[in-house]
Amino acid sequence: MDIALEVGLVLAVGLLLANLPFVNERLFVVGPRRNPKHLGWRLLELLLGCGLCIGLGFALEAGIGQRHAQGWAFYVAMGSLFLTFAFPGFVWRYLRRSRPASRAADEA
Repeated sequence: MDIALEVGLVLAVGLLLANLPFVNERLFVVGPRRNPKHLGWRLLELLLGCGLCIGLGFALEAGIGQRHAQGWAFYVAMGSLFLTFAFPGFVWRYLRRSRPASRAADEA
């Protein structure tokens, strides 16, 4: 597999895993439905998704050749990138303005 394709795959999986906790009400996508799901569960899923994304990157790097040791700065940068990827899902879940049903019916 081409290196650029592998980098794109890790970024796409990271974007998906970062937004997944905010777009569904199930625990870890397949668990029981929590309506509404508490923010703590969403943050735990976000942390697990970050770990899965880092694991995927390490696995692809090991497939290319020798895996390089990473210091604390790598993990801080990866966590910051993952939180940046999660911003659209967070905005959609918590910050979007929902229109009341009566007002929406008046405008239609």
